[in-house]
Amino acid sequence: MSKNKDRVIMNDDIRVPEVRCNVDGGESLGIISTDEAMTKANELGLDLVLIAPNAKPPVAKIMDYGKFKYQEEKKLKEQRKNQVKIDVKEIKLSVKIAENDIAYKVKHAREFLEKGKHVKFRVFLRGREMAHPEAAREVLERVWPMVEDIATMEKPPKFEGRYYNMYVVPKK
Repeated sequence: MSKNKDRVIMNDDIRVPEVRCNVDGGESLGIISTDEAMTKANELGLDLVLIAPNAKPPVAKIMDYGKFKYQEEKKLKEQRKNQVKIDVKEIKLSVKIAENDIAYKVKHAREFLEKGKHVKFRVFLRGREMAHPEAAREVLERVWPMVEDIATMEKPPKFEGRYYNMYVVPKK
């Protein structure tokens, strides 16, 4: 499906009688026959590329298509290079977790936050623990003061399915 969308109609594939023609660089030739536009493109050693095939009349441009495609790919590559991928680390806790275990897991969470990663704390509720989800919230409320100096709470503790989740991001 995307193959068809990306397909560019150019040169001999253009099947309309006339086009509004521009030359790369700004010069406008106005509305001329497709044959005339092809002849002009061949004289200049360039391609006739249909830019807006749905316009009335369709808009075509005389340009070096290879160079144009290369520059487009270069722009896309540059955009991808400047993207920042957010890493989310998940720390799993339980309702019956001991204080020193919380401290140990929070120590790891702090390391992740210092590296600029986002941290998701999850408290899993098993069996009868589902009857008292507030116990899971209390665990997360004990964790928060241990990281609040270097982090911001993006999503406060929230009950989702069998988990109580809290999403924390590093401070700017």
